[in-house]
Formats: sequence, C-alpha cells, structure tokens
Amino acid sequence: MQKLKLYGTALSGHVHRVALLLRMLELPYEFIEAPAEVRQSEAFLALNPFGQIPLLVDGELTLADSNAILLYLVKRYAPDSHWLPEDPAAAAQVQAWLSRAAGEVRYGPASARLIAQFGVAEDYQAALAISARFLPQMEQHLTDRSFLATQQATIGDLACYSYVAVAPEGGISLAPYPAIQRWVARIAALPGFFAMPSLPYPVER
Repeated sequence: MQKLKLYGTALSGHVHRVALLLRMLELPYEFIEAPAEVRQSEAFLALNPFGQIPLLVDGELTLADSNAILLYLVKRYAPDSHWLPEDPAAAAQVQAWLSRAAGEVRYGPASARLIAQFGVAEDYQAALAISARFLPQMEQHLTDRSFLATQQATIGDLACYSYVAVAPEGGISLAPYPAIQRWVARIAALPGFFAMPSLPYPVER
C-alpha cells in the first residue's frame, strides 16, 4: 500500500482526529507540517483550493474536510469495523455526532480555544454560551454510555474528542462533567492513542 500523506499542524484538533484514526487503524502515513505560509503556497492550493487542513493524499485521491476523511478511511480501509457500523440506526447516530463535531463542538469549545490561544477573531461569549448548552447535554448522554453513538468507539467519538478534551485551553472547565471526563479517559486508553501537544490554560477573561 502506498503511504498516505496527511498535511496539517500538530495543534489542530481537526488534524488530530484524522491522525488518531490513522494510528488506530495502524495505517502508515507521512505527516507533512502545513502552517499558514504553506497553506497559502501555490503547491498547496493546487491540492486544496480552499487552503485548509487537514488534507489527506491517498495515491491519486486528494481529500479535505476532517469528517469526510474519517468516513473515507473507514470505508476504504476498515469497512467492517466498529468505527462506522452498517446498521442504519447506529450509522445515523454516528452521523449525528459528526454533525455535532462540526457544529456545537466547533463553535463552542474549539472556538473558545482558537480565541484564547491564537487570538482568532471569533465571538468568545458566543463560544462560551454554546459550550454551556452543549456540554451538559453531552454529559447527560454519556451518563449511562461508554461511547457516544454505540457501545464501541466510532469516528463520532474521535470527531468530538480532540476539542472537548482540551476545552480548558479555551477557558472551559470539564470539572462539572464527570461523565465526559470518563469518556475522555476511555478514548485516551484506546490502542494507538496519542495526545495533542498541550497549551497553557488561559487566564480568566
């Protein structure tokens, strides 16, 4: 099998979720650092006109969007695995959590971290408000469940994990959410897991 290429940065949760799945599927890949100056280059824009990471190259295929990459990797390399079940109801639950990763997680904990750590021009109070609505819902959902969509880890878990796990880096404590903390620990115990580089918790705003 030709080695996969993953363009990204180590501090991106979107990249981290893809790298987690690659490692958990034991797929060899080359990680190519793609900071802003690389993403603005003609060579990168030829691969992805949107200039975004993560970007996966698999032979002749070039694929962007982290959740789309997760779907592709499972369908291509682990079609009969627990990562994306064939059962229609279970698959729908996975898709629901992929949607939450792109919605509430992205505009809640992820946005707060982008603002607190990198000064991205987003609305911090809106990010806190979205997190304050979403995390209690996630906590309740996980109270009697080990994972988000099924009884085993799925790509829905990986899609939500990275930014929820580092929510304190955006000024959002996980202390009120013991079920989420247990879920975070379960993901961290999966074979192939590795953590994103940690950043300092921001001072209170």
